[in-house]
Amino acid sequence: MKKLFIMLTAMIALGILVACGTSGSDGDNTYTVATDANFQPFEYKNPDTGEMEGFDIELIEAIAEDQGFEVEFETMDFDGLLASMRSGKHDIGIAGISIKEDRKEFIDFSDPYYDSGLILAVPIDSDIESIDDVAGLNVGARQGSTSEDFLLNNTDAEVTAYPEIVTAYMNLERGRLDAVLYDLPNVQYYIKEEASDSLKTVGDVMEGQPYGIALPKDSNPELLESINEGLKTIKENGTYDEIYEKWFGEAPPQ
Repeated sequence: MKKLFIMLTAMIALGILVACGTSGSDGDNTYTVATDANFQPFEYKNPDTGEMEGFDIELIEAIAEDQGFEVEFETMDFDGLLASMRSGKHDIGIAGISIKEDRKEFIDFSDPYYDSGLILAVPIDSDIESIDDVAGLNVGARQGSTSEDFLLNNTDAEVTAYPEIVTAYMNLERGRLDAVLYDLPNVQYYIKEEASDSLKTVGDVMEGQPYGIALPKDSNPELLESINEGLKTIKENGTYDEIYEKWFGEAPPQ
């Protein structure tokens, strides 16, 4: 009987340890976060350290610290991230995800945390002046993005969409595309860091839509509430402003 008692005690202890290693939705304090690996300055993998960096990364980490939970990042292309939210494979998604009505069918969004919009990038010597000039031209975008939807629904351009937007920028520089339409902060960042002598932006900012942190639909209302509480707190205590200024070089608009 004594041996049986010891075995039962060991099995119970093992069960407790296993339970502590399950996903966030099952009671652990760690949540898996689906994100992109190349969407600067919001998220990217530092080639020197192999660590994820960027505005979104520091934002969700600050929220997690405030609310007392941990996050683990897993990178994928944007289409894969949206598919993950549909399937519920990951607890959280953050990658400059525009809050759109059609996405609300399978995503629970946090309160908005960044106001964005779309801008057209063209070669520095291009005659294109606005989105009105792209009919019949080859315009690049990112697969599954708001920019791809906008081009397909509002222009007569020949649309070429890529899993990674950097591929579109590089093809634009090489003359394989006539223009690229994408999120304003990412276009500006790429031109500033990589293509100040070869690319420029033209026309007005279009489709201004805020970014939100994503959770699979109806997956974890308590976590969504916690994220919103954390976002509110870091905006009130100045942490959000510090992260914003670090990655965008200016204070956030009021």
